[in-house]
Amino acid sequence: MLKKDHYIFGIAIGIIVPIVLFGIIYLLNYLLVTTDIAKFYLDLQTHVLISLFGNLIPIRYYFVNLKYDKTGRGVLLITFLLVLVFFGFKDNFVL
Repeated sequence: MLKKDHYIFGIAIGIIVPIVLFGIIYLLNYLLVTTDIAKFYLDLQTHVLISLFGNLIPIRYYFVNLKYDKTGRGVLLITFLLVLVFFGFKDNFVL
């Protein structure tokens, strides 16, 4: 199912992976703070930036392991666009 070589498929993966990773990181951080295991809370900018690093795994998988250039380029394109948007609006993130 994940072995398709299309730009649109790469774009979809590039959008879905950071969203899922953001949700996991946000939930984990919330649980750690509410149970008093962690003493500090990560801000929203940190959550977004860490979730963007999740695209490195599919980029490597599609470029190196499967040699699917179109899918890898789709993920890479979305990653670059998300990073540009992040740095463009990083001062406006409000939780």
